[in-house]
Amino acid sequence: MNLRKSSTLFLTFVLVVAALASGSDGGKPTTVKGYVLDSACAFTKGLKKPISGECAIACAKAGSPLVILTDNGTIYWPIADTTPSSGQNDKLIPFAGKMVTATGKVFERGGSSALVIEKIEPLAGK
Repeated sequence: MNLRKSSTLFLTFVLVVAALASGSDGGKPTTVKGYVLDSACAFTKGLKKPISGECAIACAKAGSPLVILTDNGTIYWPIADTTPSSGQNDKLIPFAGKMVTATGKVFERGGSSALVIEKIEPLAGK
C-alpha cells in the first residue's frame, strides 16, 4: 500500500471515529414518577410538592417552564427531541400540581436531567 492510500485510509478512519464520537446519544429509556410544578418554585422555594395546581398553571402561563420533581429531589426538565425545539408546557399543564408517571428518554449533562416525554399520565391513587 502506498503512502497516499494509507493517508486516505487513515483520514477516513479518523473522520468516522470523530463523527461517531460527536453524535448525540439516543437517551436512556426510563420511567419517572413525580410532581409537575413550576421550575422556579422547585429551585427557589425548595418545595417537595406544588403549592397548588392553579399556582403551577399561573406560572406556566406566565412563561415559567414546568418540571417533574421526584421524591428523591431530582428535577427533570421536559424537552423536545426536535430541531428547532419547542416548549413542553402545553403537554404538562393538564397535570400541573399532580403526581404523574412519565415515560420517555432521559438525557443527562452537567448535573441536569432532561426528559423527552413519550407518555405521561396521572399517578394512580395520587
